[in-house]
Amino acid sequence: MSDISEEFQADRTRTSSDDAALWRRFRGAAGEDAKVSALQKLKLTGSAPTAYSLHLENLLPPDDRRGEALLRDVWRIGQQRIVLQPGQSPWSVEMPSRHFADRVHRFGWAADLLAQGETGRARLIALTDDWTLKFGKFHGFAWRLEPTTSRCWNWLRCGPDLLEAGDDAARTARLESLSRQLRYVQETLGAANDPKSRWLGAVVLVAGSLCLRAGSGLGDALDRLEAECTAQILPDGGHVTRSPAHVLSALIHLQTLSGALQRAGRPVPDWMDKWIPRIGAMLAFFQAGDGALNTFHDGDESRPEVVNAALARLPAPPRKFMFAPKSGFQKVEKGPLRLVLDCGEAPPRPFGDQARAGALGFELSDGAARIVTSCGYSAEVNVDWQAAVRRTSAHSTLVLGGRDSGVFIVNDETRLRALIGPEGIAAKRLEEAAEIWLDAQHAGYKAAYGLLHRRRIFISGEGDRLTGEDSLVRPVAQTPSDDKKHLPFEIRFHLHPTVTAMMSKDAIRLMCDNGRVWRFRTSHEGARLEKTVYLARGIVEQPEQIVLAGFADPNGDGSQPPNCIRWAFVRES
Repeated sequence: MSDISEEFQADRTRTSSDDAALWRRFRGAAGEDAKVSALQKLKLTGSAPTAYSLHLENLLPPDDRRGEALLRDVWRIGQQRIVLQPGQSPWSVEMPSRHFADRVHRFGWAADLLAQGETGRARLIALTDDWTLKFGKFHGFAWRLEPTTSRCWNWLRCGPDLLEAGDDAARTARLESLSRQLRYVQETLGAANDPKSRWLGAVVLVAGSLCLRAGSGLGDALDRLEAECTAQILPDGGHVTRSPAHVLSALIHLQTLSGALQRAGRPVPDWMDKWIPRIGAMLAFFQAGDGALNTFHDGDESRPEVVNAALARLPAPPRKFMFAPKSGFQKVEKGPLRLVLDCGEAPPRPFGDQARAGALGFELSDGAARIVTSCGYSAEVNVDWQAAVRRTSAHSTLVLGGRDSGVFIVNDETRLRALIGPEGIAAKRLEEAAEIWLDAQHAGYKAAYGLLHRRRIFISGEGDRLTGEDSLVRPVAQTPSDDKKHLPFEIRFHLHPTVTAMMSKDAIRLMCDNGRVWRFRTSHEGARLEKTVYLARGIVEQPEQIVLAGFADPNGDGSQPPNCIRWAFVRES
């Protein structure tokens, strides 16, 4: 298995103190228990709404597999799992980790359980009432801002099936708790440093105004959300974090609120009508051949039906493009062959707190078959795994001297490691007849070693061959290095778990689950297969990766070996 991070480790049983230390390290300020000031306590008390003025439409298709498991009292988050007694709530037992508890308290599972018919609905109502009894007024861990905004959203999207079910006392308790949580969000959101909390907090305040307050405070809530759109959505429709998954969630949030405004007989703001098509076009840009998303940055293999549901609600078919200059991605499609190249720098803080150092990494697929990817990401797996795959070695790109292509620096406000750089990242594209060249480079290794990483990719007109070249170049203007010691490098191509790789004499044969077969060839000696990890399907899987290792001349111009490595993926006829 590749050494993708010093924090990387196999799953094992941890003590509660070990788990607490990991939580503090990788969640920073956002992981600290919430505290309510005396002034906030006064503001959080008082009369609550007595009824719902509107209910949100739930646009997300349910996850039936998770809903069915919950009906069997099986709760799984990533690699961790608990089995409860019938009728038992997950918070009545010791949960495997703080991460597990965090995901449970968000109620992201609520709509999936609700979709399981009357039995699932009754179970959800019972769990929500039990949570309201135990945590509904306040709880330091459960009421941290990010899970509170998530929980409010997930309750609201369950609509009257959850919020207006049962006897008067139960309905009133749920309504009072939801109102209290929304008031807490409103009181604390202004001081939030976490972009996710700021975004979803603004979303739920608009929803709360429409659903619980008959539009009271709607103007201020919409102004707050518009400000977050300006701060977090790029002109090309991408999210400032450069994460496809954030593009998807932002689109669904705005589509849901747009529909709610229309059903409430209120005008949809012009800025919302402007952003929805742009974000939809960017979502289509990131949709792979299997219907799910590319896994760049905080992206995962979101369920295809969710992506399709969001795209289906666009007012018009999404605009197609191959280059997203603000988001920093190039895409090439030739027949069923599809490649997306990451050629952007890390976003500014605090948006870089979860960014990944994958400069010039790419994802490659053939129709519905994913071939080359990264180690992926999932919010379901534990926080140390999420941190481990931020390193450059977790991406399909070149690593020089064991360093990352960007620099991780602690953000004092959030206490998380923000990514900076790399400097000098750029890409250009040339199309001639039916052939496409991508030529990209970055200077992330220049300060330490005086070398640029240049990656050139050529795709033939038939889409059955992808030829690449990675080179390490000392710029002409750079003073020659006095140190003649060669520098170790590795080029990694992380293979998707559905790919079976076999070494042969002159190539590595890659068999996809749809029957397509590719061969990886290289002029570089010593190509090998190693184990890697893949998180993007919600668990930690161990597929294989192709590794090309060597030693670069610190004064090489990149025109020939060892500083020039050529490789190719060729489809078998």
